Amino acid sequence: MRGSPSTQGEPSTSATVDDSYSADRVDDSQLFLSLPALNQAASYLAQTASFLTQCLPVPGYVGRLSVQTSSAESAGTNSSRSQAQAESVSGGSPSQENTGQMVPSHVFQNGASLFQGLVERARKTVRGSADDIGWLQQDQSLPTTEDGTARFLEILDSVRKNEHKLPDSVVYLLVPGLFSNHGPLYFVKTKAYFSKMGLACHIAKIHSESSVSKNAREIKEYIEEIYWGSRKRVLLLGHSKGGVDSAAALSLYWPQLKDKVAGLVLAQSPYGGSPVASDILREGQLGDYVRLRKIMEILVSKVLKGDLQALEDLTYERRKEFLQQHPLPPEVPIVSFHTEASITPSVLTALSHVAHLELPIAADGNSTRIPVVMPLSAAMAACSQLLVARYGEKSDGLVTRKDAEVPGSVVVRPERKLDHAWMVYSSMKEEPGNQADTSQVCEALLTLLVEVAQKRRHDMAMKDE
Repeated sequence: MRGSPSTQGEPSTSATVDDSYSADRVDDSQLFLSLPALNQAASYLAQTASFLTQCLPVPGYVGRLSVQTSSAESAGTNSSRSQAQAESVSGGSPSQENTGQMVPSHVFQNGASLFQGLVERARKTVRGSADDIGWLQQDQSLPTTEDGTARFLEILDSVRKNEHKLPDSVVYLLVPGLFSNHGPLYFVKTKAYFSKMGLACHIAKIHSESSVSKNAREIKEYIEEIYWGSRKRVLLLGHSKGGVDSAAALSLYWPQLKDKVAGLVLAQSPYGGSPVASDILREGQLGDYVRLRKIMEILVSKVLKGDLQALEDLTYERRKEFLQQHPLPPEVPIVSFHTEASITPSVLTALSHVAHLELPIAADGNSTRIPVVMPLSAAMAACSQLLVARYGEKSDGLVTRKDAEVPGSVVVRPERKLDHAWMVYSSMKEEPGNQADTSQVCEALLTLLVEVAQKRRHDMAMKDE
């Protein structure tokens, strides 16, 4: 059956399918060296589908099955070619009766499409976000980044020696990320730290589970309100989705904000997208098979009274679409900060203080506060290891290091292991004496941003001269 010659001028479908899927199997296998069971299953499915596809005929005759032809094809020169094909397959003369069953060609074509679709879906599931992670760095048309890690560490060392250089000529606006409305201690420690230094600092009270465009407008209104009330420009520090929302505000409303904003720090923000959001919400990904999308929809929409679009806006497709339409203005001073989660035993047993519970007033007239804690560090460590196992990418548990780098920004890449929740929630364990706490890290990042803004203004002045 496979040895019969193909009709001249008609391409061999089986050969094409075999070559393409054998190449795909090689690429997919590289993604799952650490998951042999899943790799073996995907490879088996691809081999099976490819074999079955080879067994399906192209228009013409294969085996002992003859294919119906139209009346136009049976006339003229095509009739002789069909006769030769029938003779070749049956092994007899044209006068011999063909006893094979007449089958419409579209049946085989639909069958081939079905199996090809199954293979493509399996390949899409196996690869997941492998082709998307770090897409910003692969785009040669975008501006390059500058490494500011060494200068950041110098500033951080000075901060820990009580050498503070943040100016009081600006107002500092902290923009929280997802689920901040349900974590009342989000950024609270950092705000109190800045206030003790005599600096004007605010936390943006946005609905964190809203879409990027909705939050961008609310941040724009925050900035305008602060500026008109203080006549001071605003320095923003956005964490996680808060950084994405803040960048969107500058992209969408820069003509109204260019005289009111001094710069932006994006701390652990999925500026390019998040593989976690994509793998849960994208069609054909792992979330489709365990109904994670439905679970997240219920959690966000029903329980948290939010909008699922808040998560969808962090998928790679949405981020690519948004950034193509609304890129950041090149004159905005930007600092990007990203880290890698730790998996040490001390981290796995740490508890993060996310809220507090007030008990009824006792007989002595005093109320009692009980801390509400969660094992956030352990959860971030588990997510980080999953991303390493599946994609070989380092992350803070939710955002890969590659996706957190904003093109054209000064990037801080510390070696210290810090997970995604560390920046905003205090651990019940005291920080080691030789390590900076979250507030000091935020101060160092904003101090670096001030220097970047000053250098940029100087460079522009020199260029004008």
